[in-house]
Formats: sequence, C-alpha cells, structure tokens
Amino acid sequence: MDLTTAAGLWLAVILSGLYHGLNPGMGWPLAVSSALFERRRSALWPALGALSVGHFAAMLGILLPFSMMTLLIDYQREIRIGAGIVVIVMGLYLAITRSHPRFLARIPPHRLALWSFLVALAHGAALMLVPIYLGLCALDELDAGHRAASALMATTALALGVAILHTIAMIGSGGAMAYAVHRWLGLQFVSRSWFDLDLIWALSLIVVGVVGVWTAL
Repeated sequence: MDLTTAAGLWLAVILSGLYHGLNPGMGWPLAVSSALFERRRSALWPALGALSVGHFAAMLGILLPFSMMTLLIDYQREIRIGAGIVVIVMGLYLAITRSHPRFLARIPPHRLALWSFLVALAHGAALMLVPIYLGLCALDELDAGHRAASALMATTALALGVAILHTIAMIGSGGAMAYAVHRWLGLQFVSRSWFDLDLIWALSLIVVGVVGVWTAL
C-alpha cells in the first residue's frame, strides 16, 4: 500500500467520524436536551461522553471480530469484497425501508451509552468502517514469516486505532454542534434545520461499499 492510499483511508476514518457526529441521528440532540432539561450547560459533557462510549463500543464490536480472523491473512481480498457487498446491501435496505428500529425509542434517556451503541449498529455506522479498515490492513504485503507471528496483533491494534480516531472525530463534530445549538443557535435552529437524512445515510453506505469493493478488485 502506498502512502497516498494509506493517507486517503485514514482520512476516510476521520471524515466518516465527522459525518457521524454531525448527523443528528447519532445523538447530539440528546445531549442538548439533557443540558436543557437539567438547566446547566455542563450537563452536555457527560451526555456527550456517554454517546462517545457507546459509539466506540459499537465500532470495536464490529471491527474486532475481523481483526481476529486468521482467514483474513490468506483471504483478505475475498473478505474485503464480501464486506463491501454487505455494506451495499445494508444501504439499499435502509434506502428502501426508511424505517427506524422501534426498540431504540424505548431506551430511557439516562442510558445514552447503550442507545448510542445500538443505534450505531442498527443504522450501519459501525459497518461503514469495515471496508475502510480492511483496506488499511494490507496483510497481503507481509512476508510469510511475519504473517504468522504478528498479523493478529497488528490487525487488532489497527482496529483499536481506527475506532479511537473515528470516535474522537465523531464526538468532536457532534459536541461542537451540540454546544453551538445550546449556546448560540437555540432550539429554533434544530426545528428549522432538521430534515430527513435517512436517504443520505443510506446512499453514503452504498458509496462506501462500492469503493471498498472497487479497491479490493
């Protein structure tokens, strides 16, 4: 993998995090509502922290199984293509159904970490990272001696790094939006700017999946 490709993939990790954070569906309005309910701006930070913990756990929950797959060493290309196809199918499903899992609405507000974890799984946010992560692995470039000795350790560390960087970008952009709405823009901004992002979200999954398959081929 050349430096340009690697830099592009790491940039995709950051940009997807920023995108997830700005998307209201990932939870920043809940942090605003928590601060308004408690009538203190400092309530934003625990709420944002809980959202980031849940999002991070969802990222690792999807990425770690891939990092522990010994088959990834010998069948990386096939797995990357399969993962890309799964992401495309998820995007098509969300574009067609345009529905939200009802169980998410039943989770009480004080369980923000659990809500963030489940919503990241249900809407494919964690799945979106898989083709990017697999592109970064580049295990086919390791020689035979290093594959057996260090592949699992390297891929697990990479999964952790991707999840951490992505979550930092996500909570940074989402936190900035939550603070701006609470401090300056007010609830009027939310009501006026709120629009249906479901189709955009579904299309973004499809694009990521297509790019993942294309780069694997």
